[in-house]
Amino acid sequence: MATLAPVILGVLGYVGLGIVLRVTGLLSAEDSKPLNTLLIYAALPALVFSTVQPARATAQLAIVPVLAWVIALAGVAIAWVLTRAFRLEGPTAGAFILVAAFGNTAYIGYPVASALLGDAGLVRAIFYDIFGNTAAIITIGALIAGHYGERDVKVNPLRELVTFPPFIALVLALALRSVAVPALVSGWLGALGKLVVPMIMVSVGLSLKPRAVRAHLGKLGVIASVKLLVMPLVALGIGTLLVHDPASLRILVLEAGVPSMMLTVTIGMKYQLDVDLIASAILVTVLGAVLTIPLMQLLV
Repeated sequence: MATLAPVILGVLGYVGLGIVLRVTGLLSAEDSKPLNTLLIYAALPALVFSTVQPARATAQLAIVPVLAWVIALAGVAIAWVLTRAFRLEGPTAGAFILVAAFGNTAYIGYPVASALLGDAGLVRAIFYDIFGNTAAIITIGALIAGHYGERDVKVNPLRELVTFPPFIALVLALALRSVAVPALVSGWLGALGKLVVPMIMVSVGLSLKPRAVRAHLGKLGVIASVKLLVMPLVALGIGTLLVHDPASLRILVLEAGVPSMMLTVTIGMKYQLDVDLIASAILVTVLGAVLTIPLMQLLV
């Protein structure tokens, strides 16, 4: 709790700033779009490159992203069944599946993993996030968004993956792992990467509508239960059977149970999903994670 609370409170502070900016009229909900563009094309690639390029990992970590894919697909399946049970359709169903299945494995997962296990935890979290969760959402997630969204966009998963700026940054980071990046460049990229959390959470605050939270209260309860409780329990079951490394098992449970992924806001805008539901789900799961992440870690 002591490790997680400062991270969560900082994230909520940025959401509050976005709400204040919108309420005072200094910015509007539409202003979140340029923020998201800057995030995807500049800040997030900088964060990926500056984190992965200097990292050193062993081949035994390869199972972590594989299991991340399994966990994400299990989450999609569970969420899809629930959309059928609750008779959700179109943009609402697409938004429901994305926020229930895909977690904030970088912006919250990284600092908490580092606080729990140091560099060993951070490297495992990076592998889970980049090769697993993020790769899954920009391929499978894009297909889901394209299917349920109101915008008529033909989705090519391979093209979505190879043209996604953070993925390009990942490829460059891996290709340049043996290269000594000048301190001036690495410092500049690191500073740019630190803008990711403030920008996307301010964007969530600009998009968040209190009335939407009340309107979606029932769905938000189900989403939070799946994302924060069911998903980490699935990870614990799979990891106990297939993983013999205690540190990797702990990171699997942590990353499976982090709040809904902030990138779903950008995807929701691109494919015209129910952005009100997405923004509300992010806020509710961030609040809930303060209690559920420590609880789930007690089970490992």
